[in-house]
Amino acid sequence: MKKVFVVAGVIINEKKILCAQRSKNNLNYISKKFEFPGGKIEKFETDEQCLKREILEELSLEIEINDFYMLVNHIYPDFKLNMKVYLCSSKNRNVILKEHISCKWLSLKKISNLDWAEADLPVVRKLLIDKII
Repeated sequence: MKKVFVVAGVIINEKKILCAQRSKNNLNYISKKFEFPGGKIEKFETDEQCLKREILEELSLEIEINDFYMLVNHIYPDFKLNMKVYLCSSKNRNVILKEHISCKWLSLKKISNLDWAEADLPVVRKLLIDKII
């Protein structure tokens, strides 16, 4: 089974968390689901470089990476996902959607109401327990 290595950011601005909705695709189990944005790590790229690049490419948003938050290993039907999650901040909420179909800036209380990709659910649960904002 194929292994995919990605980084994702829990991006916070004024006590709200950025939640991005994936585009429709062939993989029904992640199509149109919400996720913490990020992407695949390229050769010779650090996690931090990758995360900043992906967020800028996909959302036109500049971020600061504050801390490593958690590691998620999840098995989807077609691939194994290794996702390193970082706590990040942004100076504004000026998002331009390039790959996602929508995004929401939500309070911690409201993030659990979204239809999340399975790999992102452990992050949601940990955020609710830790009450980071």
